[in-house]
Amino acid sequence: MPAIAIHGGCGVMAKLGLSEDEWRAAREDLARALRAGWARLQAGGSAVDAVEAAVTTMEDSPHFNAGHGAAFNAAGENELDAAIMDGATLGAGAVCAARRIRNPVRAARALMEGGETVMLTGDAADRFAAAAGLAVEDPAYFGTPRRRDALASMQARLRAGTAAEASEAEKHGTVGAVALDAKGHLAAATSTGGFTNKPVGRVGDSPVIGAGTYARDGVCAVSGTGKGEYFIRHVVGHEIASRMAYLGEDVETAARHVVMEDLAPHRIGAGLVAIDAQGRIAAPYNTDGMFRGWIGADGRLSVATHDEVFALGPAG
Repeated sequence: MPAIAIHGGCGVMAKLGLSEDEWRAAREDLARALRAGWARLQAGGSAVDAVEAAVTTMEDSPHFNAGHGAAFNAAGENELDAAIMDGATLGAGAVCAARRIRNPVRAARALMEGGETVMLTGDAADRFAAAAGLAVEDPAYFGTPRRRDALASMQARLRAGTAAEASEAEKHGTVGAVALDAKGHLAAATSTGGFTNKPVGRVGDSPVIGAGTYARDGVCAVSGTGKGEYFIRHVVGHEIASRMAYLGEDVETAARHVVMEDLAPHRIGAGLVAIDAQGRIAAPYNTDGMFRGWIGADGRLSVATHDEVFALGPAG
């Protein structure tokens, strides 16, 4: 049976950091993203279709650090990264440091379907998207007042020497999706604005195949969120798949080991969603919370931000 899981970034704000209406709106957008992906699966679409639809929905939401709502770099600009991978073929596409692509995950998919180049950067990625007929925006579209405030806060902390005290929510965030379709194929997609006040031109793990985004039929699909430099060093997505393939670990054991043990010495915020070939889902994180949600083989939808899981009933 098909299944899908998503995340909207680990290190969410303290529960008192937003009003209950704002928390509710974020959960509603998580549910919308899940339903968008689920609708593709229920219509006979592929896992690739499903993760693209889910991530696109989150890129359009101001509540998550991707697309509209992306974090600002040190120059007060948005640079966007995204990737998608098809577990059936190991085909993959990625864009990074883009500044005008409304939905970077769609550009990543278009690149994947081109079949030759896996990754494009900066202006080349923007030009590719425009030539492919994808929506492009003025760079001002991507920023939001909350992200502007986060940049000001982070830069003030740096001047005061208190950057280490910044919350995970102030620093970074990512969106991602993993899915299993009716034919047994897996896919993963991830999109991000990176971390607040990142160096101009910095690229994290989200568009790096095998690190923040990975899918292999018969094993698992993974999308990560956290301090990307360490996800790259540990090749997190591929590592989880390898633990499953070579050690025989289940998806929950492999995912938790990587997040809670392999990454633990670095003392970084980290989380991910993963799904195996039977539709079993894992969503470990080591921060106060992680925007996340899933629709399992039973067709029931759940979303969460912190420890409490909101079971919303049949996905419809």
